[in-house]
Amino acid sequence: MPVLLFLIDTSASMNQRTHLGTSYLDIAKGAVETFMKLRGRDPASRGDRYMLVNYEDVPFGIKAGWKESHATFMTELRNLQAAGLTSIGTSLRTAFDLLNLNRLVTGIDNYGQGRNPFFLEPAIIIAITDGNKLTSGGGVQDELHLPLTTPLPGSELTKEPFRWDQRLFALVLRIAGNASVEPEPLGGVPPDDSPITPMCEVTGGRSYSVFSQRMLNQCLESLVQKIQSGVVINFEKTGPDPPPLEDAPAEVLKSGLQTWHCCHKLIYVRPNPKTGVPIGHWPIPEAFWPDQNSPTLPPRSAHPHVRFSCLDSEPMVIDKVPFDKYELEPSPLTQFILERKSPHTCWQVFVCNSAKYSDLGQPFGYLKASTALNCVNLFVMPYNYPVLLPLLDDLIKVHKFKPTIKWRQSFENYLKTMPPYYIGSLRKALRIMGAPNLLADNMEYGLSYSVVSYLKKLSQQSKMEYDRLITLIGTKQPPEAGIKVRWRGGGVSLAQRRDFIQQLLSLSADAQAPPMELNPKEFQGFQLALPNKALKPQSFRNPYDIPRSQLLDQLSRMRRNLLNTGVCTLRGQDSDQLHSVPIAQMGNYQDFLKAAPQPLRDADPEQPKRLHTFGNPFKLDKKGMMIDEADEFVTGPQNKGKRPGDSSNMTGGGPKRRRCMSPLVRLGRAYTPPVTPPASPRPAGGATHTHLSYRNLNQGCGDASVDVSQEKEERQAASVSGSEDEVELLLLDDLPARFLSPAALKKHIHEETTKVNNELRTLITKEIRKPGRYYEKIFLLLKQIQGTLDTQLIFLQNIIKEAARYAVFLLQRVITNTCNTNMSHVPTCNNQHVTCPDM
Repeated sequence: MPVLLFLIDTSASMNQRTHLGTSYLDIAKGAVETFMKLRGRDPASRGDRYMLVNYEDVPFGIKAGWKESHATFMTELRNLQAAGLTSIGTSLRTAFDLLNLNRLVTGIDNYGQGRNPFFLEPAIIIAITDGNKLTSGGGVQDELHLPLTTPLPGSELTKEPFRWDQRLFALVLRIAGNASVEPEPLGGVPPDDSPITPMCEVTGGRSYSVFSQRMLNQCLESLVQKIQSGVVINFEKTGPDPPPLEDAPAEVLKSGLQTWHCCHKLIYVRPNPKTGVPIGHWPIPEAFWPDQNSPTLPPRSAHPHVRFSCLDSEPMVIDKVPFDKYELEPSPLTQFILERKSPHTCWQVFVCNSAKYSDLGQPFGYLKASTALNCVNLFVMPYNYPVLLPLLDDLIKVHKFKPTIKWRQSFENYLKTMPPYYIGSLRKALRIMGAPNLLADNMEYGLSYSVVSYLKKLSQQSKMEYDRLITLIGTKQPPEAGIKVRWRGGGVSLAQRRDFIQQLLSLSADAQAPPMELNPKEFQGFQLALPNKALKPQSFRNPYDIPRSQLLDQLSRMRRNLLNTGVCTLRGQDSDQLHSVPIAQMGNYQDFLKAAPQPLRDADPEQPKRLHTFGNPFKLDKKGMMIDEADEFVTGPQNKGKRPGDSSNMTGGGPKRRRCMSPLVRLGRAYTPPVTPPASPRPAGGATHTHLSYRNLNQGCGDASVDVSQEKEERQAASVSGSEDEVELLLLDDLPARFLSPAALKKHIHEETTKVNNELRTLITKEIRKPGRYYEKIFLLLKQIQGTLDTQLIFLQNIIKEAARYAVFLLQRVITNTCNTNMSHVPTCNNQHVTCPDM
């Protein structure tokens, strides 16, 4: 699970604009989002952990750490602001301490007991900066210096602030403010010459000098490819050089001798495809021989220094003896080995001072080219494997796992030359071979009691520091009250100088006055106030607060306020200033809702509450809806994509609804009523009178007087006589009927009828489900049904079906509860058959 930590430069220089129209900080934010999109294409990115650190002090500079979610990371990234100094050294130390915070608790570093490449936590730090001068409270720095003091426990056990599985990459933005006329150079992105470049190279990374958006995208794609699980190792040559190749040109012999002698590269640690976790057996030895009497451990370097000998040796591998194989990152060393085209020979590797009586130490593995000559692998074997592997081979093939006395003496002599921390790995290997009893159980691992106690104490302190820092992440930095005036001493007031009179006489009208010297003793305890950005300047009170570009506009505002020609009701303000909001605050509606007064309670609390109208104005609060076990409650008509006057909606007497069990809310389907005897003949005229109230429909239209009797006669004459759907309207005095055509009026009546029936259906359903036998309100609601006779019959039939369905549902529940209650009281026995009692 790789850790990707973004270190964003938030100094004031990141506000400078480019020819693209955006600032450096905006480009940095966009680069982070683009990197995450590119990384998301890889299926292995599911386990990635993202962190965010800026240039503020600890802990305010840690915006997203070990516990923060992806949403918090994105929110803090968008809220970054460029204001401050370029304190990259302190911020880098904060980033490394954040990554190393939990390593002592998990025991990844394994201090004093060898380095395990398969036990790692790969991390990549991506720093995005503008490459300007390094500024801090102490002044301008030419070189990058990391603070030596840190609150991280156990930091003294490693010389460097980073670890061998942590690499630093820097994107240095050099995009100009004016577009360049010259074409961009093709090829790779060159490294930058800023002070952060040496730090990147020390950790195994590199820097990129970005001059355009195309180069930035190219760098991001390269960084995505750099996310590999592995550790960085220093490879150095020891001993004589190998004999040159016969077909090697003379130029290569002269120029290539110094490139591959020392390489600082990564070895890939591939995870197991089954478990997804790297698996290994043997460590890389320490650069010291452990002393059981030593009270402390010597500090180790972050990257192990591995020496390789160019003498050709035979690779040794024995069946049933495990070994580890790691691929080397392409480098001049790998290129030199592959050019020799000798896949059947190897070069042994050593760690200096790892043995007890030898400066170079004993070999713990070898470098060997692959059979296909496409890569170079590092084979990690048991310590001093040229002695151990022949002994184990004789044990398997000659002695058949029954060692002789001579063999045991040779094996004990080997154990004396092996570092004690190899005992655990050797015991596991012997168990895999089938000889678990060769090592005694009481053999010590080489660490003294004081060192073990010290490591346990550091682990506890690291856990406490981890918990403390986690609680502080996310806190905002308190605003400064002011800048205190400090007295440095030795200052002399100008009035107390002996040549004060001569200074006054030397002044003339044309001469420039010398700067006055202040006495700091006179201002002890004073503070210089800081400008409050949230406080708006009172331009009417202080004319010096008016920017130069706004003088004319402000003068016109003052003239309008003086002559009272504006519409503003407040003196000293203007209407455009009252309603002007910065663009950055236009979408901040949450703070506006918090500051708004508490609204009055709703008159109908049963109705679902409508949320704020920011975004989707039709958003409803679904918590207030009633959900039945068998029904799915649906509020309002759900006729999506259909007109209100469609025949499909008029057929069922209601709008289309979602599928549910209740026949009451299935009116939107093509409903076929049951066969009934023919209805009684209609009264004369064939019309069903529907009484509608149209009060307050024509407010503001008082001048449109309508003759009710004349309008009624016109409507009756326009309608088709003898039709079944003919509707007679009882128009009131305030109905503007002359503005509606007959078809539109019929459509409007149908919509009002459907709306009233839907409300009645909801109220009647609630009354049916109430306990008790109170039917007066149900009959009162049934009398208020609107529509034609067929519509009323269909409505009544659905009400009856809903009542019957709900009664069956209650009866089933009662029977189930009764059966469960009786079964709980019946005694059980192994030899008796118990049956449920009759109900």
